[in-house]
Amino acid sequence: MEEVMLTGDSYTLVYNLLSFGTAVMLGAFVYFLTQIGSVSKAYKSGVAVSAVVVGIAGYHYFRIFTGFANGEMNEGYRYADWLITVPLLVIELLIVLGVANDVRKSLMLRLVPATVAMIALGYPGEVSTDEGTKWLWWVLAMIPFVYILWVLNGQLKAARGRESGPVASAIKNATVVLLVTWCVYPIAFLFPIFDETSETLEVIRQAGYTVADITAKALYGLMILGIAKARTAQENK
Repeated sequence: MEEVMLTGDSYTLVYNLLSFGTAVMLGAFVYFLTQIGSVSKAYKSGVAVSAVVVGIAGYHYFRIFTGFANGEMNEGYRYADWLITVPLLVIELLIVLGVANDVRKSLMLRLVPATVAMIALGYPGEVSTDEGTKWLWWVLAMIPFVYILWVLNGQLKAARGRESGPVASAIKNATVVLLVTWCVYPIAFLFPIFDETSETLEVIRQAGYTVADITAKALYGLMILGIAKARTAQENK
């Protein structure tokens, strides 16, 4: 836990971003709960997982926001959130892609441990004040990061090739959101290395994490819901 060093407009901007992130996550949680009944049985669990993801994120964002308001920034809440929600993001995607059960289980056995390793390897670098240490843990965390994106991108491409119309379009949108959003995290991680005393870089880092979280959880959840609804409509024809 660190003392907040931001002042003036920098403090206000991050304060408002954290407040906005909390509101979006909790609002998305309620919305996804109302949408579970709008998809067929095979995809209900995928939408339910989306609700769980943003619900957990909303709780952690509330804790970060209240701590920040009291002058403290605890990045541990972010990592606790990611440790739970990132594996769930992978699971919800595999559910709605229509992957065969045996293949899905195999993918989960590979990808879920990889997500845990990625988050666990990133945390020591996040809390370290030594530039070399930050670079070391960043490089180590990027190994499972690249592996996860490589596998998921392959699965999304394969699923898109099997589908047509609204389902293929929904999967394409999810692919873009996944790849673009996930690449924000390792970039934002590096900003303190350039200048730990810069308020501007700290604001950019916090903004990057918050916007990426909103996109990777709430917007991505909407993409998952879109795939589930498209598949449901296709199956009901």
